[in-house]
Amino acid sequence: MAQFVGLTVVLAALGHSPAVWAQMDHGNMQMQGGSAPDDARDPHAYSDGYTLAEGPYAQSGPRQLKLADEHAFWSVLGDRLEYNEGSDSTVFDLQGWYGTTYDRFVVKLEGDIADGRLEESQTDLLWGHALNAYFDTQLGVRLDQYDEGRNRQWLAIGVQGLAPYWFELDATAYLGDGGRTALAIEAEYELLLTQKLILQPRADLTLYGKDDPDNGLGSGLSDITIGLRMRYEFSRQFAPYLGVEWSDAYGDTADYRQAAGQDVNDTQFTVGLRFWF
Repeated sequence: MAQFVGLTVVLAALGHSPAVWAQMDHGNMQMQGGSAPDDARDPHAYSDGYTLAEGPYAQSGPRQLKLADEHAFWSVLGDRLEYNEGSDSTVFDLQGWYGTTYDRFVVKLEGDIADGRLEESQTDLLWGHALNAYFDTQLGVRLDQYDEGRNRQWLAIGVQGLAPYWFELDATAYLGDGGRTALAIEAEYELLLTQKLILQPRADLTLYGKDDPDNGLGSGLSDITIGLRMRYEFSRQFAPYLGVEWSDAYGDTADYRQAAGQDVNDTQFTVGLRFWF
């Protein structure tokens, strides 16, 4: 009804009544269509006549255009940089990468620092390739360093990405010397209480195929760690947090710890910083 009234007002302004408009002959009116005029712009041509590599508008010499997924980018993420009051130690968990959307070089660093020295660390040097829109496959090596123990080297193969229901998942299988095997799985989830206040549950577990008495690691399920961290994002790149973490050892790993006078299970309160650039 409103459209009809509006049309009546327009026709009246043009000096026509609705009755006169209805009697007009519309038989010769044609809708737009047919072939484009000779001077029409080529719909397949890029701006200024550029295309990627071939065709009538291709440029000689090196390619003039690159799409976003062809450029190389880099990033560094400090997922955990925290101080544990109970053990009086600093824990770091860093990850960096350089490459394109489909292929990139990935470095993962984890370790503990106590009394001013590096007690143990794990370094993964990996080549990542996109499996699909959500996951990357990764292949490379892992280097373990122990202040008191025996260093190990592993061949690593795994996947990392965003699982259904928005869980961040990192699962890697390892093959070491003497037929040693290991499996490490980490999972994180981010619950946005507000746009800046974020609760992050985190869990990781480790399994080994053989006993490693030199480093106090037993076969089977070795240990499980579950953490809960609350961070405040002053920006996406800078977010301090408070948290609590529970850890428990199993099987021969628990026996090794008891023999060394260490706790089999532990609860740690942490304060830390999450950052990326």
